[in-house]
Amino acid sequence: MEAVFSNFDEYLKAFGVTLGLFVVSGLASLVLGTILAVFRVGPVAVMQKVAAVYVTIFRNTPLLMIFIFMAVAMPKLGYNFLWVEDLEVAGYNLSAFFVRSCIALTLYTSAFVCEAFRSGVNAVPLGQAEAARSVGLTFMQSMREVVLPQALRAVVPPLTSVQVALLKNTSVAAAFGMAEATATMRAFTNNDTDQRTGIFLAFAIGYIVLVEVVTLSSYVLERRWKVA
Repeated sequence: MEAVFSNFDEYLKAFGVTLGLFVVSGLASLVLGTILAVFRVGPVAVMQKVAAVYVTIFRNTPLLMIFIFMAVAMPKLGYNFLWVEDLEVAGYNLSAFFVRSCIALTLYTSAFVCEAFRSGVNAVPLGQAEAARSVGLTFMQSMREVVLPQALRAVVPPLTSVQVALLKNTSVAAAFGMAEATATMRAFTNNDTDQRTGIFLAFAIGYIVLVEVVTLSSYVLERRWKVA
């Protein structure tokens, strides 16, 4: 692991990029996935179809193909996101492909978030929504005030699995020039071929730590909401 310790700042920076991809894509996919889930269980048939088509397309499309589309097709369509390169967040200069990577990860992950939330909504007894409607709440009000808070308790385990998969899926960005953990590991092994085992182990430990943090956080939330 000498190669890692001697370049520890690069090691930390690489996992900082990985964490940035995960946090931005994770939050965005939660928002988009929740909206899609509401569409899928909502009373408007058109919205149900739109959400169902979205989920079918992105859940069955390889993530690598979505990345290729974002890297090759989007700039040709005029969406290159070069303006973000003038921005700096927490000491890091953003890149256009960081944004495109986040969009690709969000589009892909939100399909799985949608299905996780939909299963949680379906787990809430139908009488809860009917009671909410009987006292004058609209569909959106009943979802916000009655159904979704109860569904959240049921979706923590599947959402955790989705977020852990997202964390590991950030490694796909390495194939497109993002200096995240996997790309940095590859650079380290190319420079120090005799230390490959130690380098692999060091980066594996980094991923394990991040996954355990996500898992522990979900465990804390699950216990808290069970008590509540």
